[in-house]
Amino acid sequence: MPRPRQEPHGTPLRRRLLASMAGVAALAVALFAIPLALSVERLYHDETAATLERTATWIAAAVPDEIVQNRRAPVSLPGKLPSGLSVGIYGEGGSLLTGEGPRRSGVAERSLDGRVHQAVENDVLAVAVPVPSDEVRAAVVRVATPYDVVEDRVHLAWLVMAALAVVVIGLATVFALRQSARLAAPLEHLTAAAQALGSGDFSIRAPRSTVREADAAGLALESTARRLGQVLDRERAFSADVSHQLRTHLTGMLLGLESALARPEPDLRDAIDTAITRGERLHTIVDDLVRLARESQTSERTLDVRALLEETEEHLHASLAANGRRLTVRLPDELPSIAASPAAVRQILYVLLDNAAVHGSGEVTIDVVDLGDGAAIEVSDQGTGVPEGHDVFARRSGGGNGHGIGLALARSLAEAEGGRLILRRASPPVFSLLLRTT
Repeated sequence: MPRPRQEPHGTPLRRRLLASMAGVAALAVALFAIPLALSVERLYHDETAATLERTATWIAAAVPDEIVQNRRAPVSLPGKLPSGLSVGIYGEGGSLLTGEGPRRSGVAERSLDGRVHQAVENDVLAVAVPVPSDEVRAAVVRVATPYDVVEDRVHLAWLVMAALAVVVIGLATVFALRQSARLAAPLEHLTAAAQALGSGDFSIRAPRSTVREADAAGLALESTARRLGQVLDRERAFSADVSHQLRTHLTGMLLGLESALARPEPDLRDAIDTAITRGERLHTIVDDLVRLARESQTSERTLDVRALLEETEEHLHASLAANGRRLTVRLPDELPSIAASPAAVRQILYVLLDNAAVHGSGEVTIDVVDLGDGAAIEVSDQGTGVPEGHDVFARRSGGGNGHGIGLALARSLAEAEGGRLILRRASPPVFSLLLRTT
């Protein structure tokens, strides 16, 4: 029963990217807008205070000296004053002498020190300027305007800034939506491709995007799918070839026993000895195939060529000698160190020697040739060889041309070891197993 697909946990990438981009935009706007808003408030406050100071200075210059000597002397204020202003002249102790304003003013009292002062009194912004005189300064001019005027300007500026901030964050959100979709889409396509690969589709093609990393992951996934498909095809072909090899040897052993039993006076000992020999070889084949199936890096193993060929000669010499044929093994004085699995090379040699024993004639020879960066193990006989144009390595269900599935299995084993199995000469036949050296 297939396991139900587990849904992944966590936040979707689209939502995370959207939240991150929009959050960064909002934070940037806030970090910029808050200091700017405070600066605008200070700017409008200082600008209004400067206007009030200029007005107060202008009025103070027009106040006669008599106001200082006679606090009750009449004072005429200049005309054409800006609207919305209240002007008052204050004397000692910050008391109102004439004009508009509170009866006592703290900012006016402080200005008696001869400097300009400003403050927010009773919800108005007031600026006090001392009246210039050669005598002791005893009067100041206080000019005030409602602070609501300043606050209205500030609030209007803040409203405009807030509207601009909303527009900026909105545009950033739209951009984040598009970017999150553009960045998440390739990963979603890769997920769909990976699911298709898990379902057995090895022909997947991940759509290309403008994201380099996603395209690289897609290419890697496609390459993995192709390799898995090739591995699966080889595994299927390998299983079919192995089944053929096992059935062939098992059938030969059973036919030998049945033939011995069918004879009038069977020589059961010879039949049993032959069956035991074939059974031992079948046992070796099974062990080698199981070992090959379990090994993940067979090519990293070092092959003892001399020991393997001596073992092969011992197993197959008797069967060839029974048919009046000789097996010759020729080795160089210095053997190359070959990087291959002994089990794989043994099975390849079994296939080549069986092929020579069944379909060839005359002496069977095994030669080892040092090729420098590689080595060749060649198996030859004195038979007529392979007809021109015939592919001996093609898989076929029957052996109509004298060659069945065994050579296809041998070639797949050689390729799995990083080598090659070729027919170097068609007649007399010479099969060459090319392997790399360590």
